[in-house]
Amino acid sequence: MTQTTPIALIGGTGAVGRAIARVLTEQRRSYRMIGRSGRSLQKSFSGDPYAEVRTWSADASSARAALEGVESAIYLVGVPYDRFELHPVLMRATLEAAVAAGVRRMLLIGTVYSYGLARTHTVDETHPREPRAFNARMRKEQEDIFLAAHGHGIETVGLRVPDLYGPGMEKSYLTAQFANAPHGKRSMLIGPVDVRHEWAFVPDCASIAVRVLDDARTYGAFWNYGGPGEITQRQISDKIYAACDRRPNYFVVNKTMLQLFGIFNAEMRRFAEMNYLMSHPIVLNDDRLRRVLGELPKTSYDEGVRLTLAPTARDPN
Repeated sequence: MTQTTPIALIGGTGAVGRAIARVLTEQRRSYRMIGRSGRSLQKSFSGDPYAEVRTWSADASSARAALEGVESAIYLVGVPYDRFELHPVLMRATLEAAVAAGVRRMLLIGTVYSYGLARTHTVDETHPREPRAFNARMRKEQEDIFLAAHGHGIETVGLRVPDLYGPGMEKSYLTAQFANAPHGKRSMLIGPVDVRHEWAFVPDCASIAVRVLDDARTYGAFWNYGGPGEITQRQISDKIYAACDRRPNYFVVNKTMLQLFGIFNAEMRRFAEMNYLMSHPIVLNDDRLRRVLGELPKTSYDEGVRLTLAPTARDPN
């Protein structure tokens, strides 16, 4: 396999990373998938002629070895919801390793967490970053470390995306609905569920990520990429059940219930702290990105639900 300008997907074994891998394969571009489990990597990607796999243990030494010979990288490392203090630590270690390995460019796919409460109906990149909970502060610190590295042996660019859904998405506010609706089973929703929100379709995000990575005009900044429009959690959940010819069937867990669960479960405690993004969601304005890249893919919610439920949507990797 010839590899002239290899791209590494760091921690890319989740739904977004696999979708990016499919984009690169469709473009006949070589890439390196970096993850923790060699057996899992071989099982998922050994059949792709454009893929190679490397393992790492998320420290600077193993990251440097995994990144040797790489020109560009996309950072997709996730951590448990009650271990967000690891985000800045892992980012520092990865940047140190990337610079030492000679990586020239890196893209971070981030979240809306650092913005805090919206001051405007939609949020663009000029909006103040005022995180209101521990996990949000850790995401902001991660972003700060990442952007501060730009021009110091590496070029960096960030892409902020809203909540995601799509084929192979295992951790989403909509995961239960997609799993339960075909069987008419009951799903848990985290409320409030009648407040405007937005979701982005994973394959759309993958396409945009590759375009941002490839465009030199984007580096040195963060960019927003939003969904196809505003929708409530109840509305999109209804669409999922309706697409399965089922009646909506769910119960709603509110902040108070999350706080009660959080007495015994650290992840639930952090979910309760972040619940302000459900009651006061961030809806992203991506006009700035559109002016640079041109038209952006925006799969409609109806089509995205259909594609996620389709038998062919089962992740082939």
